[in-house]
Amino acid sequence: MTKKCALLVVDMINDFQFPKGKQLAGFTKETIEPILQLKDHFHQKEWPVIYINDHYGLWKADIALITDHASNEISAPIIQQIKPSDEDYFLIKPKHSAFYGTALHTLLHELGVDSVAVTGVAGNICVFFTANDAYMREFNIYVPKDAIASEEKKFNQYALEMMETVLSADVRPSNDLIQLLS
Repeated sequence: MTKKCALLVVDMINDFQFPKGKQLAGFTKETIEPILQLKDHFHQKEWPVIYINDHYGLWKADIALITDHASNEISAPIIQQIKPSDEDYFLIKPKHSAFYGTALHTLLHELGVDSVAVTGVAGNICVFFTANDAYMREFNIYVPKDAIASEEKKFNQYALEMMETVLSADVRPSNDLIQLLS
């Protein structure tokens, strides 16, 4: 059973300026409420909420700088709803996995975490690689299926199936995960 879980919010501070980015932004909007409900639950339990984000070539773990850089007509409404609060952690990452080239593993160890709930975008890329690296580090993994988005629904579904079958991730919806972790 989970002793202490961390909520990982991957790449939600996003500019969506790439092919199919507008489509991904549309699917991402559907994840905001589930992620915010999870975030509220984690804050109530005094469990860590950790944002891990692309650095956009800025190479500074400065949330205001990255938020300003990523904000545009498509992304601003998403960013304003989902951005980190003062009590949240914020890390930048150089590649797809939130673990690769970051202090995430050390931070989780220091915080006494044995489980991670991975949320964000893109489900079939950065969320998947993060879940894989969490599995390799022997964390219990939750990937709430309503709290991740990919450029296409079929990519998201395939990633969820792989995380559930190969990585032993629990992919129940966020409301069910909140009940489990209560």
